Amino acid sequence: MTERLDGPQAPPEETSGGPASGPADTPRKQRRLGPSPMMAVAFLLPAALLLGIWVVYPIVYSIFRSLFDAPGDGFVGLGNYVTIFTDDGMLKTIRNNLIWVVAAPIMVTALGLIFAVMTERIKWATAFKLIVFMPMAVSLMAAGVIFRLVYDEDPDKGVANAILTTVHDTFSSSQGYPGARPREGDQSAVAAGDDGAVVTKQPAQAGQPVLIPIVGVKPEFMPAAAQPAAAVTGGDELSGTVWFDFTPGGGGVSGAVDTTEKGLPGMTVEAVSNGQVAGTATTAEDGSFRFEGLPAGSYVVRLPQANFEGAYNGLTWLGPTLITPAIIGAFIWVWAGFAMVLIAAGLAAIPRDSLEAARIDGATEWQVFRRITVPLLSPVLLVVFVTMIINTLKVFDLVFIIAPASVQPEANVVALEMWRVAFGGGNNQGLGSALAIFLLILVLPFMIMNIRRFRREDT
Repeated sequence: MTERLDGPQAPPEETSGGPASGPADTPRKQRRLGPSPMMAVAFLLPAALLLGIWVVYPIVYSIFRSLFDAPGDGFVGLGNYVTIFTDDGMLKTIRNNLIWVVAAPIMVTALGLIFAVMTERIKWATAFKLIVFMPMAVSLMAAGVIFRLVYDEDPDKGVANAILTTVHDTFSSSQGYPGARPREGDQSAVAAGDDGAVVTKQPAQAGQPVLIPIVGVKPEFMPAAAQPAAAVTGGDELSGTVWFDFTPGGGGVSGAVDTTEKGLPGMTVEAVSNGQVAGTATTAEDGSFRFEGLPAGSYVVRLPQANFEGAYNGLTWLGPTLITPAIIGAFIWVWAGFAMVLIAAGLAAIPRDSLEAARIDGATEWQVFRRITVPLLSPVLLVVFVTMIINTLKVFDLVFIIAPASVQPEANVVALEMWRVAFGGGNNQGLGSALAIFLLILVLPFMIMNIRRFRREDT
């Protein structure tokens, strides 16, 4: 019989090489997801190269250069670092940096927290944020120029002193006449006291006009509103006249009120009895004064020493005493908006259920803020605080622009001293490199702290 071709076929005979294998039975090779390592290296290489050129190489070279003297020929080891901690100017610089690190970050963080909370409680929050954050759009150099004008000692130019003098003049009407004095000689009715005041030689009483002639008034201090001196004739109250006893062009009678002589307005006049001030009056535009409600009796009339001091012109912001606080104020103006934005973002992420539960339990707004809001914001506050510490350690522009050259040693910081020593005329690259490494050592712990916090948040 012939074999049927359409019947079932027997399985193929196995070969000596083992069971038959096909593509489906081969072990699968592990496949890598994403691009190849060479492509990753190709993309990272330019960034790594630039990082090495701009960061790694300068750090390594600065460490090497800090071990040599100013010309770079002599090896001094740690001598430059010893100079940092032994030189009086360097120690003052480190002290100023400590003041910056303690004061500026705390103030910026606190002010940013206050502003962030305010933005949730005012209707014009958007405009407020815009105003507070606007200084961030200004470079630190431009901010330094702005505050150099703000702190100008002349109230007509400096905004700070203009505000101070306006507030002072609102509560004090006295007009200063620096350099003014009583006329010398026995014929004068007044004399200069030991404390700089001007007093009458003889006691006065009601009905007897008190004439107080003053000389030495400089034209620039004579008020424009001054009128011809009034010839007071007496009355039921103690009265008199304080005037500039000088007749333009010559002539006139010494110690007598002439028609061309002007009164001295704004002067404080005191009636003194037994060493105590019994009454106070202020001269009018014609120099006249009158004590109202003064008990009958004899009094010594006195012009206090404050009348002969210069008019109040505010504070010397750019002087050696206030220069560091003044620059810190400019720093706060620039960075308060940055702190407000970060803290406001953290504030928006706080669950409102916790705040409402505390209010329902009877907590006041201050208790809610202190015991719930601030603890929940502590991670954000810490990031802002550490960031501000790093910024204060690196501050340079504001100090260089705001502080005049005469007081820069009083306001000096490490970053500015590094530039002055190395490039600003000192030409000591060794000491400048040592200051750069010292500044890097100061900044590194806070940078590491921020990096660790970011990693913990990512995990």
